[in-house]
Amino acid sequence: MFDLGWTELLVIGIVALIVVGPKDLPVLFRNIGRWVGKARGMAREFSRAMNEAADEAGVSEIQKSIKAATNPMSTAMDGVKQAAQDIAKDIDPTKFDPDSETGKLAAERAEQAKKIQASTARAAAERKAKEAAEALAKAEEAEAALNTETKS
Repeated sequence: MFDLGWTELLVIGIVALIVVGPKDLPVLFRNIGRWVGKARGMAREFSRAMNEAADEAGVSEIQKSIKAATNPMSTAMDGVKQAAQDIAKDIDPTKFDPDSETGKLAAERAEQAKKIQASTARAAAERKAKEAAEALAKAEEAEAALNTETKS
């Protein structure tokens, strides 16, 4: 549509400042802003109405069929992707039959994951306790050194 850069906008602003004057310039810009807002709203409403009319007329279905006819490989791949997404939505790893081999493996893996998490948490707690003990020992040494300095 219009291609206005910063320099063009600056020139328009300076001309508006000279022609309209500094007192009435904010009112002018406010009115222009309202007008542009109304124009955008009307354009949005027109576009929405045209899209709705196209959907009612079945243009989107015709567009899909033309796309399928011009590029059947892409359409086939889209169908495969959609089927894979539908299958992925239906599969829930927590709903395995417990008597099946898959269910037994899932239960074993869940149990092993819990053991790993517990041992990791235990090791972290031990490490934190060791670090706290070392920090306490350093603090006591520093306090003892400070006490010996103040006595002498």
